[in-house]
Amino acid sequence: MSQKPKILIQIDSDRHTSVFDSVVAIDSGIDHLLPHANVSPEDIEALVHGAMFTRGAKDLSHTALFFGGNDVAATEELVRATKKCFFGNLRVSLLSDPNGSNTTAAAAVLCAQNETDLGGKNITILGGTGPVGQRIARLVGSVASAATPPASIRVCSRSLKKSQGVCDSLSDLTGFKFSPFETSSDQLTRESVRNADIVFAAGAAGIELVSEGWISSDSAPRVAIDLNAVPPAGIFGVSVTDQGEKRDNTICYGAIGVGGLKMKIHKQAIKNLFLSNDLTLETEETYRLGVELNK
Repeated sequence: MSQKPKILIQIDSDRHTSVFDSVVAIDSGIDHLLPHANVSPEDIEALVHGAMFTRGAKDLSHTALFFGGNDVAATEELVRATKKCFFGNLRVSLLSDPNGSNTTAAAAVLCAQNETDLGGKNITILGGTGPVGQRIARLVGSVASAATPPASIRVCSRSLKKSQGVCDSLSDLTGFKFSPFETSSDQLTRESVRNADIVFAAGAAGIELVSEGWISSDSAPRVAIDLNAVPPAGIFGVSVTDQGEKRDNTICYGAIGVGGLKMKIHKQAIKNLFLSNDLTLETEETYRLGVELNK
C-alpha cells in the first residue's frame, strides 16, 4: 500500500500566512500545504483535532504542523494551546519558528562557533531583547556552551528596564546570569561592545547599531555577526554577504552569510517532521539539528 501524502498545516496568527515560510515548506518536499492565517488560541483545537483524527495512528507521521508569523508571543501561545490537544501517542509533529527566530538564532550561534569556542568569552548581543536576540542569548547561555559557559553575556536594549526584564527571564530559564545593558546612544553602545570577543547584532531591520570605525578599532571583537539584511547594516563595515570574511582583525558574518545555514536548518527541520508523529522542534531542538547539519 502506498504511503499517505505529506501534509503540512501552516498556522499563523498574522492576517496572512508568511509567503517566505510557504515557499520554504514547498521546497522542502511536502506534498500538500494547508495555510491558515489569523489563527487565535480559540481556533487551535479544531485545527489540531483535524490533523489528529483524520488518519490512522500509523499514518500520523505524514501530517505535521508549522507555526510561523511575525508576532512571537502570539505564536508561542498557539503552540502551548496545541500541546494541550495532544494525549498519549495521539499527536502530530510540530515546528515553531515565529519570524524565523529559532532557525536564525541557531544559525548565528553556529557561525560563531565555527570561528571560536564560546566558553570563557565575553559576548554582546545588540538588539538582545528582540525575538532573535533573546534566542541567541538563551542558546549561548545554556545549550551551546554547556561544558564551559561564557565569561559574560550582555543583553542590550535601548531600554535598560526592558533589558533587565529579559535578563531576569533568561536567567530563570537557563541558570546563567545575564548582564543587562542600555544602548540608547552611540557612546553607550560602544561601551556595550568594549572588550567583547563575540558581538551579535540582532536589531530591527535598517537600523545601524554600531557606527563607522568600530571594526577597525582596537576594541573590535574576534567575531562580529550582523543579522540585518536591510541597509544600512547593523554593524558598519560588515557586508550582508560576509561569510567568515576577515576585516582587520575581526571575522565577519552578514545576514545572507548566516542565511545559507539558516535555510538549511529550516528545510531539514520540515523534512524531519515527517519521520515520526511525536517530534517537537523549538529553540533548543532546532539548534541541536543545526549542530548535526553543521558538522
